[in-house]
Amino acid sequence: MDLNGSWAIVTGAACRIGRAIALALAERGANIVVHCRRSREEAEVTASQVRKLGRRILIFTADQSDWSAVERACDEAWRATGGIDVLVNNAAIYRRTPLAETSERDWDELLDTDLKGPFAFARFLGPRMKERGRGKIISIADVGAERVWPGYIPYCIAKAGVIAMTRGLAKALAPEVQVNAIAAGTILWPEGGDEASKERALRDVPLRRAGSPTDMARAVCFLVESGDYIAGAVLPVDGGRLIH
Repeated sequence: MDLNGSWAIVTGAACRIGRAIALALAERGANIVVHCRRSREEAEVTASQVRKLGRRILIFTADQSDWSAVERACDEAWRATGGIDVLVNNAAIYRRTPLAETSERDWDELLDTDLKGPFAFARFLGPRMKERGRGKIISIADVGAERVWPGYIPYCIAKAGVIAMTRGLAKALAPEVQVNAIAAGTILWPEGGDEASKERALRDVPLRRAGSPTDMARAVCFLVESGDYIAGAVLPVDGGRLIH
């Protein structure tokens, strides 16, 4: 896909990995729709950087755990842009939930945000892309979908669902729309992480280092620009963690 003049939605694009993805797509010619839930100030920073690259920018806020809010946001974005070419499902919650402490609220919040939300975006944009004749959907999964961590079971279940969703969407939207996922490894440390936990995590990474948002952004750009014959795939960006 040639990104020049295209429109890409990146969910959770206000900061961190989402911002890196949005800027990488903009550098390659895409106009950007920045989605955030509450981080409006950070979203404005992303928008400013996109404008400096000479691209058009829109910002919308929506709680992606709310099906109706996602539907409204997708309708608004489609009308405002004239059509979306790329959807990157990046926004997610990552929170420790030890089994004996996991509440129903934890379960609902993690599954609704990390799985229902990405599906809702694909539900309301994917069929329109298919009817239009082209599109790319990339969802950010996690190595935790296969290496389930006992302190993060609902999160890992949601990310396993993202992989199943990706494979189903790849069939439902083919051949016009290519749908793939990226299994992220240790990319950014969660806030409040201590050095001991970082060292333990890196012991499971054959490359012995954490990745960067740039690594994720490059993978997204590869699947969007060069992945025309890739569908239903899960690309690991994990330093080899899945093979350890």
